Amino acid sequence: MHYHLILTDLCNSQCKYCYEKSMKEAELDNALNKKFKFDFTEPTSSEVNIKNLKEFLAKDKQAVLIFYGGEPLLEIEKIKKIIDELADKVPFRMQTNAKLLNKFHINYLKKIEKILVSLDGNKERTDLNRGKGTYDLVINNLNQAKKQGYSGEFIARMVITPKYPDIFEQVKFLVENKDFPFTSIHWQIDAGFYKFDYNKKDFTRFVKEYNVSISKLIDYWIADMKTNKRVLKFYPFIAIIESLLKNQPTKLRCGAGHEGYAITTSGKVVACPIMNCIEDFKAGNLDSTPNKLNKFDVSGDCLACDHRDLCGGRCLYWNQAQLWPADGNKLICNTIKHYINELKSKLPEIQNLIKQQTIKSIDFDYEKYFGPEIIP
Repeated sequence: MHYHLILTDLCNSQCKYCYEKSMKEAELDNALNKKFKFDFTEPTSSEVNIKNLKEFLAKDKQAVLIFYGGEPLLEIEKIKKIIDELADKVPFRMQTNAKLLNKFHINYLKKIEKILVSLDGNKERTDLNRGKGTYDLVINNLNQAKKQGYSGEFIARMVITPKYPDIFEQVKFLVENKDFPFTSIHWQIDAGFYKFDYNKKDFTRFVKEYNVSISKLIDYWIADMKTNKRVLKFYPFIAIIESLLKNQPTKLRCGAGHEGYAITTSGKVVACPIMNCIEDFKAGNLDSTPNKLNKFDVSGDCLACDHRDLCGGRCLYWNQAQLWPADGNKLICNTIKHYINELKSKLPEIQNLIKQQTIKSIDFDYEKYFGPEIIP
């Protein structure tokens, strides 16, 4: 299984869709305290004993460890100690804003085979959301890592805010930009995770424009297969196509609560990182046997949805918290159903490209549960 190790709750960014929203006074009255039991005694930085962590992971022959935060690179020395102790035991992954990537010695960086990097598209959009100078700093750090011999996978991990539905233009930029072209990209729509930010009129407009943009992006993706004889790793796309090719239904595609868990700063094991302080989603601790951890799944409308076998339920926290009203969640689901239906309609064309040996079916294989949530 995959385990997100929360190294710290601290972050060296103040992003509009994360830090700023969490500080809104309106969000303090989201009524989640009436729905869930919270424990806010978790330490700010990880106090997990590395020996105990090693013993826990040793009980899972397919364990993968993901460095996570806050911002994990605020705990560089701790990461180095963990790598020194576990390098020959488990594979490593990381999700980071990459601002401190240049401070992390390349010999350690090379041990982390897949790294999700927070970028929201071009310089203007990234700096708007994540702070002035962020884009240049991150791109410089990525180029430096490449020059020093890093050959792992950098995945641009985007956030799409309801104010800007231009997913096609922003993903296209990341693929084609000369600063640092990406071939692996994932995105998440900032919707349904806070109570105060739903506006029916604005989000209805977003969904309409986003769906048009997604259709353009799918066409672009397939055109690139034909021209360049490759499959760009757009994670929300390759996962759906892989399932369609193999006729495989799915549970929650992020893995939360069944194939993926988070290890909190105190050593609790919970369903996912966003639930690190919610007692209702505690799965065990480092003394637990991994295959006996508590399991969790979606409920409610997702159970009867005719897209569930391909969607899986989008997000466990979103499904359980229900912070947006029903009409808002329906609009979110509209974006999911639209892109799944678009991909289903393109399946014969993709199968023909496979038959012609322009691409291969294995081009759609991917490592599951290491960070990309898959369903935006």
